[in-house]
Amino acid sequence: MRRLAPAGELPYNKPMLRRIKTSDDLAWLLDHSHAFHGGQINELHVRKQRMFDESSGREVVAGTNLTAVIRYEVAARGPEGLYAVTRVARLTMRGVTDFSIFEQEGADCSDIHTIHAEIVGGRLRFWFDPRGEFYAVCDEAELDEVSRPGHARPIRAGMSEWTFQARTGELPTVKWLLAHLDRAGLPCSWRAVKRTTRPHPTLRWEGYLLPAAGRESASRTGLHVQTYGRLDDCDFGITLRAIDPHENGTGRLLVVLADIIARNFSGTCLSGNQVMEQDEWLGEPNAGRTATFDELNP
Repeated sequence: MRRLAPAGELPYNKPMLRRIKTSDDLAWLLDHSHAFHGGQINELHVRKQRMFDESSGREVVAGTNLTAVIRYEVAARGPEGLYAVTRVARLTMRGVTDFSIFEQEGADCSDIHTIHAEIVGGRLRFWFDPRGEFYAVCDEAELDEVSRPGHARPIRAGMSEWTFQARTGELPTVKWLLAHLDRAGLPCSWRAVKRTTRPHPTLRWEGYLLPAAGRESASRTGLHVQTYGRLDDCDFGITLRAIDPHENGTGRLLVVLADIIARNFSGTCLSGNQVMEQDEWLGEPNAGRTATFDELNP
């Protein structure tokens, strides 16, 4: 009879505690967490430490700690292929000298695109949102983290850019993309890009996919699509970039179009810094297959 491992021995159930003080520590944090890409801040705590000052006869602030509880997903590769790991991290910033948790009306700073961090003058600086409304400057930080098995399809939450490189096949047309998105219930319009400088020699066409539902909106929504021809022994490639990753609906449009492309062509996907085959990206090979390029263009 095979012995089951105690919960403490499971690789995804081991709590981890790490002090962040030096530039090497910070580099490790950003690499380990993938800069918390696509994560979400579930809790935020500010703790003021006070002590009694005998000279003034009153309590004074002796230090400030800021703690953020962040849930995020990363992809790990094992003998059976790519799988997702969900992590819940408690990032405690100690000796905080400056911070902001300002959130403008209608904004949501709980969704993290990518955390930026650096060390200046011996102090850690963290930026949790691209607008600079949530940041902290501190003496040191501490990461306390627990992991568990994640969803079946890794590296989808918070995705802002995706590239597909096809080994063989014909580059699809704009008409093909629009037809598939319409069938998926995400109708879009197309706006071509006209470059004023000399483009890369392999570039074929590029432009913007603009959701029909957002035509009346003043905000910038949709995807930037760039295609290129034969490069490094592959017939063609397609790169999708979110115009504004924080805009509602943009992430879904990016994932749906990525799935459509991966289901219809043979090749390799790039999401963030993770390279994977299309079946690893899709999670369920050939599931929900749509019409192929040849079927739409007899």
